[in-house]
Amino acid sequence: MKKFLELLSEEMGKAFAAAGYDSTLGKVTVSNRPDLCEYQCNGAMAGAKLYHKAPIMIANDVAEKLAGSEVFKEATAVAPGFLNLKLSEEYLLKVVDQMASEPKFGLEKPDKIKKIIIDYGGANVAKPLHVGHLRSAVIGESIKRICRYAGHEVIGDVHLGDWGLQMGLVIMGLKERKPDLIYFDESYQGEYPEEAPFTISELEEIYPASSAKSKEDSEYKAKAMEATFKLQNGVRGYRALWKHILNVSVADLKKNYSSLNVEFDLWKGESDVHDLIPEMVAYMKDGGYAYISEGALVVDVKEDTDTKEVPPCMILKSDGASLYNTTDLATIMERMRLYHPDEIIYLTDKRQDLYFDQVFRCARKTKLVEPETELKWIGFGTVNGKDGKPFKTRDGGVMRLETLIRETKDEMYRKIREGREMSEEEARKVADLVAISALLYGDLSNQASKDYIFDVDRFTSFEGDTGPYILYTIVRIKSILSKYREQGGSTEGLKLMPAENESEKALMMQLVQFNAMMQNAAEETAPHKVCAYIYDLANAFNHFYHETKILSEEDTKKREGLIALLVLTRDVLEVCIDVLGFSAPEKM
Repeated sequence: MKKFLELLSEEMGKAFAAAGYDSTLGKVTVSNRPDLCEYQCNGAMAGAKLYHKAPIMIANDVAEKLAGSEVFKEATAVAPGFLNLKLSEEYLLKVVDQMASEPKFGLEKPDKIKKIIIDYGGANVAKPLHVGHLRSAVIGESIKRICRYAGHEVIGDVHLGDWGLQMGLVIMGLKERKPDLIYFDESYQGEYPEEAPFTISELEEIYPASSAKSKEDSEYKAKAMEATFKLQNGVRGYRALWKHILNVSVADLKKNYSSLNVEFDLWKGESDVHDLIPEMVAYMKDGGYAYISEGALVVDVKEDTDTKEVPPCMILKSDGASLYNTTDLATIMERMRLYHPDEIIYLTDKRQDLYFDQVFRCARKTKLVEPETELKWIGFGTVNGKDGKPFKTRDGGVMRLETLIRETKDEMYRKIREGREMSEEEARKVADLVAISALLYGDLSNQASKDYIFDVDRFTSFEGDTGPYILYTIVRIKSILSKYREQGGSTEGLKLMPAENESEKALMMQLVQFNAMMQNAAEETAPHKVCAYIYDLANAFNHFYHETKILSEEDTKKREGLIALLVLTRDVLEVCIDVLGFSAPEKM
């Protein structure tokens, strides 16, 4: 199904052509003066230069040709040359009917179905998720869902940090606490226990303590580096401990990500490409891409068009150790071999722009990717407190993500219990659903690159541009439909009717923008566009609801038409919140 504005522009283009002008001048846009008209066309202004004619004369010529149009019931030429347009209710009904009958409400399949890998986790094992992990998780999950809905094949990868010095620090911290563990006896040849010798709570204590000690004690840091070396070189006990660390951490990470409705298809980490690095290094050397500079192995990535200095991409440090660059490039190499993606999308803090510029240039220069492979980086802003600084706990520490989620759920539970007849169990269940909508919508409604203020009072409000307001709108529709069924009505197979008032028409005009919005959100990897759309749609519905008799409408056909409109609005809203990563309860 064509986009609605394209359909209107086609009709306008025909009128321009019939009046003797270029049809491409007939582009129609939503009116920026809704008090005057619903849509507008400014093509006569551009046509004035082409035809050396006053724009109002061109606009009048075109308006004449639109007399009797099935699309526009009014087309008025206004000085100095604008065309103000009002839509025919019958034509609008025709388009809404088509939208309701088509799969995905008329969203067309993409010209090319792409295989896309999204790298959007980036969590480090042995460390709890904190508030800084919120954005990569929820933005990445939403982009994955939007692109899938648009028709692409999408693979989400958590890409764990599971192989660097932090592993050596955890092992050293564990060795200090429990030196008699059999894993540290390098002469031991037997089987290691299946049960981990620590809990997730212990693990989360060990890393920060060990990390702090390494910064003050150079000898301790050297031991941690030695432990890292032993792990990476296959010492049995260290590998067995590492597997325990990974298993305990991943189980906890899955629980925390799941609470945000975030799921990954792949749980790969830096360790997965460890054995691929020597091959990649040899390839870069043999191909003449990499050379030694001050003891380190580097690849030049600067280009003639650069206006600022772009340093070489370091592949190996002077001591032969690998870096994030090394594992990221090896991961690209592995992804191309295993999945051959058309596009790889990365989500990280926006301060990493130079890093990804270097890595992408290096991947292209060394031909790790095909010339047509898209490499895309989305840098997101920070979550700030009301003071405008990065969000912290009351004592100044970095807030754990599970704490943020719990506090939001508690605040939502308090609001749900106020003035509502609901059991404690039901209130908790509803509060949890609505709290997740508050968190996700509060984040996703902002353009990814922008910082935003985390304000739990505003995010959990049932009014304004919030997740709870969107859910409240959906629940309101569900409640009306439920009452309609209780009165003996069926919501199946109902026929839509032409709009009879301005608010009903405005709701229909909002609905028909769905396919254009969703396509645009997928192409631009922009969840905030879905949020903006459903906020406008919820507002249009609520305005319509307050002005329209629905269940009390006496004309049966008209009542059925209104119910059909509610069903369509509910379905579109539910698709939109699903691609954002949350769902609506049956009642609130």
